[in-house]
Amino acid sequence: MTGDLLNIQPSELKFPLELRKQSSCSMVLTNKTDKYVAFKVKTTNPKKYCVRPNSGIVLPGSSCNVTVTMQAQKEAPPDMQCKDKFLLQSVVAQYGVTAKDITPEMFNKEEGKVMEEIKLRVVYILANPPSPVPEESEEGSSPRASVHENGNRNASLLSAVSRSLEEPKEKSSEAWTIISKLTEDKTSALQQNQKLRQELTISLRLLIATALLRCFCPKRLWGGPSHNRSTSIVSGSIALHLESSPS
Repeated sequence: MTGDLLNIQPSELKFPLELRKQSSCSMVLTNKTDKYVAFKVKTTNPKKYCVRPNSGIVLPGSSCNVTVTMQAQKEAPPDMQCKDKFLLQSVVAQYGVTAKDITPEMFNKEEGKVMEEIKLRVVYILANPPSPVPEESEEGSSPRASVHENGNRNASLLSAVSRSLEEPKEKSSEAWTIISKLTEDKTSALQQNQKLRQELTISLRLLIATALLRCFCPKRLWGGPSHNRSTSIVSGSIALHLESSPS
């Protein structure tokens, strides 16, 4: 929609209508002149709509975006028809003026003042239009077949989710099995190590005993009956000592 001062796009405000949800639409105001243009937006139902900004200055050759938000509606109007309307007022302003300088008196109709008023109507559109009913294909597939395929796809997704939930449990069970096996191996190794240390201690003590016999027994007794008898006595004593002493 085009005026002498501003070009307004679109020419009507279209709101996607979804119950109990806010809806917004935007319009672009373009200054067609080489002058400063002030604008102000009014509506027949101010409690229902929020306009930001509802007034402002459009510089020469530039544009301004205006967003209109409709409050959430509890029910749809009959036949999706809306009687609400918007009025866009625009007027030539002084050079260098800002949005803070705008006053209601600027939009009063006076003789000799260049001013425009453009009306915009509100149109409701469905936010979620119903999807068309699928037609049978050349191969004879029907909507029922499509529903069946969707059901199979959903079943596959549920199965995949179930498997993903069971995998952590299986991995946890495997981890506990490995930990238990490692614990058993560690215990067995410690027992075997202790047994080897005991055998090593016994062997060392036997070697020490043999060395002591060689040192304190006269050489002439070695190999004779006395030597053998002394060796047996000492060896027996050492064996008893080893058996009774802690490892």
